[in-house]
Amino acid sequence: METPGASHLLRYRKLEGFFSPSTSEDIGAPSKVAVREEVGRRADMFLGDDGWVSIVISWLKIIACFMTMMVTTIIWALIMLVLIPWPYERVRQGNVYGHVTGRLLIWILGNPVKIEGSEFADERAIYISNHASPVDVCLIMWLTPTGTVGIAKKEIIWYPLFGQLYVLANHLRIDRSNPTAAIKSMKEAACAVVKNKLSLVIFPEGTRSKNGRLLPFKKGFVHLALQTRLPIVPMVLTGTHRAWTKGSLHVRSTPLTVKYLPPIKTDEWVADKIDDYVKLVHDLYIRHLPESQRPLVAPDPSNKS
Repeated sequence: METPGASHLLRYRKLEGFFSPSTSEDIGAPSKVAVREEVGRRADMFLGDDGWVSIVISWLKIIACFMTMMVTTIIWALIMLVLIPWPYERVRQGNVYGHVTGRLLIWILGNPVKIEGSEFADERAIYISNHASPVDVCLIMWLTPTGTVGIAKKEIIWYPLFGQLYVLANHLRIDRSNPTAAIKSMKEAACAVVKNKLSLVIFPEGTRSKNGRLLPFKKGFVHLALQTRLPIVPMVLTGTHRAWTKGSLHVRSTPLTVKYLPPIKTDEWVADKIDDYVKLVHDLYIRHLPESQRPLVAPDPSNKS
């Protein structure tokens, strides 16, 4: 049974609670946490990695890259025209163009680059690289040694500026839609490399990965190794798929790593083990790539558990 004093005190506390700030806050005023979250969300829209400021900076970087490439391409195109009678001097000048242009483009994009195994970077060899971003091309241009000829799909001629200079520099193209013509082009490339003491650079996946994960390797680089007997130097690129995603105009200043692996000798390779050699090199990449760039393992259909 409540006493009159206790009843009066209870009513007073209820009335005090009704007018207290905490109650009015519960009725509809936003909490401090909610306000902070909203401010953070709006800041990310403008200043975050995918915000408007970042996107505008990306476009400015891409425009600066294109303008830089235009200037260097015009300069080296004039040099190439003077060297028309000397096709393999054009190859070497194409490498110098790549060293200058590739380095400038990486500097404009703002990606810090860590290079490992550079003691293997000056060998006469077949250089191969995984491919997941336009940034890969900049790195390859910059880092492959003078006297290296590239092998690319024939459609590269339609790439603005770069494609035309690629052809003028006497680098090689293959028709991937015509296996007979592709094999013939590979043989011609091997003969030219041996005769002129050149190196080769090729993307063994044959195309660019959409998500950065390693794709299956084509057999072309093994055929070239069998015909030239040059060692294979794998270049493992990490982080480039985050720096510039395929099909995107948004570039990020992501740290990049280029790792040269020790040369793989091919003197004793034989033609009936081509598939084994492809798997050997592919597995080597899997071991040296981070988890995010390794191929996803397909489920074993024979495993019923």
